[in-house]
Amino acid sequence: MAEHDLTARMAGHLDCHLVLPLLEFLQERHLYPEEEILEAKIRLLRGTNMVDYAMDIHKSRYGTDDVPEDMVKRRTEVVSRLTSLGEAIDNIHQNQQIGPDQIETLYQYAKFQFDCGNYSFAAQYLHQYRALCTNIERSLSALWGKLAAEILMQNWDVALEELNRLKEIIDSKNFSSPLNQLQNRIWLMHWSIFIFYNHENGRNGIIDLFFQERYLNAIQTNAPHLLRYLATAVVVNKRRRNMLKELIKVIQQEQHSYKDPITEFLECLFVNYDFDGAQQKLIECEEVILNDPFLGKRIEEGNSITVPLRDEFLENARLFIFETYCRIHRSIDISMLSQKLNMRYDEGELWIMNLVRNSKLDAKIDSVSGTLIMTTNHVNIHEQFIESLKNLNMRTSMLAKNIVEPAQATQQATR
Repeated sequence: MAEHDLTARMAGHLDCHLVLPLLEFLQERHLYPEEEILEAKIRLLRGTNMVDYAMDIHKSRYGTDDVPEDMVKRRTEVVSRLTSLGEAIDNIHQNQQIGPDQIETLYQYAKFQFDCGNYSFAAQYLHQYRALCTNIERSLSALWGKLAAEILMQNWDVALEELNRLKEIIDSKNFSSPLNQLQNRIWLMHWSIFIFYNHENGRNGIIDLFFQERYLNAIQTNAPHLLRYLATAVVVNKRRRNMLKELIKVIQQEQHSYKDPITEFLECLFVNYDFDGAQQKLIECEEVILNDPFLGKRIEEGNSITVPLRDEFLENARLFIFETYCRIHRSIDISMLSQKLNMRYDEGELWIMNLVRNSKLDAKIDSVSGTLIMTTNHVNIHEQFIESLKNLNMRTSMLAKNIVEPAQATQQATR
């Protein structure tokens, strides 16, 4: 399933330190030959100060304890520079005098620590630097660094705070230029995926952010591959089903620039009503999720390893198939429906039975004929009206948020 791997597309919008965890995941999944992954790591580490790590990767790649001379020389330079900056920071602490030169030294030290992979030190000094910095561009650069450090330390709550702070700055009217604003929004969405697929409220967060008009426009303009992560969040989030219609519309608009089994599954089911196609795509969806660094997170439970998002996605996707099929049929063969759900007959019958019982679906199972009989259900006009108001309320809230946030950011900037 390497054909559906998005790492190459994602890497162009990420700091090189953020790409390393993606390569680690691909290496564990054996999606590419081991030699290719190790070579990619070595190339990536050339842009950092993590020389010891690069040496270890080189030894592993070529099966030798010898390392190139340029790596040895580079290590000496890094140690020397780190020592020099450390002494400068000690002098600042001792003299307790802060001027432009000292503030610049603080930035250089924080950035150097980040490049060495010391993310805790980097986050600490970048926070101090931003409190003292008066240069808007440098302060923004430090905030990006602070966000990356918190992501790499997996401090998801703090990272989410930094993400929201960065979003306010990007969305403000004082931002440099529309083109630069667009690029920063695209970067922000790529970096946000680390947070949203690890934070406890992340699936709501990604829907709230990506469906904002300016961010949705950015996705359609330069990053349609992000639809995979938006679509997955909508599928597994039962409380946000009202966004499904909007999502399908965007997927249809972008089908010529991007598609994968997850977007194609939704298109087969809700546009073409192709249940056989949806069944096939659902099988492919499982592989895509398992091989995606953001979606395929594994959790050890005793002696077994589970992929929670895969299980949630399949469960909700089967529910989509079931609900859609039931809307257009009166009598349904359980055997045929089980096939479309990629389940054995006994599994399918039990799953349907539990679903009918728990969802209070107006249907009954005829065990003799092996069919599910749907009772005609006329749509209540009041329920339709209430549902439309829910969608209107959601759109109104998003519109108000788009207006209020830039205004608040402008007020803070003028203070």
